[in-house]
Amino acid sequence: MLKKIFTWWDGATIGTLLFSKLNGARMGEDALGNVYYEGGKAADGRKRRWVIYSGANDASRVPAEWHGWLHHSTDLTPDQLPQPRSWQKTPLPNLTGTEAAYRPSGALEKGGVRAAATGDYEAWSPN
Repeated sequence: MLKKIFTWWDGATIGTLLFSKLNGARMGEDALGNVYYEGGKAADGRKRRWVIYSGANDASRVPAEWHGWLHHSTDLTPDQLPQPRSWQKTPLPNLTGTEAAYRPSGALEKGGVRAAATGDYEAWSPN
């Protein structure tokens, strides 16, 4: 319970959840469980929009269609948009720092063995 009161980096705090329920209109939820709200007025006169993450607060976990809605690129929520094409891949969150992160063949995590030089390199010398 104390974690929910004082920490913000692993989900929303209790105050944020209460504020969202009382002052915002729930606009929808994505496949990852993130909930989107709209309400109030920003300084530029547009309605404020925000997301309550399910799990870690990582902006790369917001799907493209909801990102466009959050940033006022469109006023249509994803349920009002056309369905994605069959060739479109589902987005991935930022995997940096996880076991699934990309590591090239010479990386220490992959054994640190680099490919041998091919001999087509000639070092520069000022003489």
